[in-house]
Amino acid sequence: MKEKNKIGKLFIVTAPSGAGKTSLVKALVELCPQIKISTSHTTRKPRQGEREGVDYYFVNNDTFEILKNNGEFLENAECHGAKYGTAMTPVEENLRAGKDIILEIDYQGALNVKKVFSDAISLFIVPPSMAVLKERLEGRGQNSNAEIKGRMAAAKEEISHLEKFDYVIINEKFDQALCDLKSVLSDSPESINLETTRQKKFFQSLINSIKSCIKSNQVRLIFFGVLCWM
Repeated sequence: MKEKNKIGKLFIVTAPSGAGKTSLVKALVELCPQIKISTSHTTRKPRQGEREGVDYYFVNNDTFEILKNNGEFLENAECHGAKYGTAMTPVEENLRAGKDIILEIDYQGALNVKKVFSDAISLFIVPPSMAVLKERLEGRGQNSNAEIKGRMAAAKEEISHLEKFDYVIINEKFDQALCDLKSVLSDSPESINLETTRQKKFFQSLINSIKSCIKSNQVRLIFFGVLCWM
């Protein structure tokens, strides 16, 4: 039972497309139903099995722009050809009611939310390797080869910003990644090992090299090999 006037916690979960973010968050909420997922607005078409008002609020471009221009969004961004936005009012209302909220958003939106909610806890989920990420994208059967190539390029850019997040979780084995995610949200002692600041000394030089490689389109897969070794 929530204490009176206790403010809920805001968690931001970010990952490149195909890293397993949505599956992990859904599994987490099944284990911890007291945690609520913020439902975003999007202009993209629903995927098979997605439900209006549960997975997303599916709107057309005109409606999205009206909401944006009226200042309804806490954050909004365009990603992979579609627009996404998080409504401010539901987030504020749930936090005031003492409910813990998860935002599933891209890294740009995550950084913008941190400017508004400085106490928000941010997590970045990465795949064990770029090869695995490509396999997962291909396995979904939802994207063309050109789209997969674009998502892979976007992933390299997104991953170069992971040091700006509070925690890093490697989704190599789903059950372990889910356990890690739960440990962060429950603030268990084990979560300290997932703090980006504690891991930074291990991968900072590699992040710097990735940033350099992005500029020359020569990202090296060794980055993930070292992350998985830790």
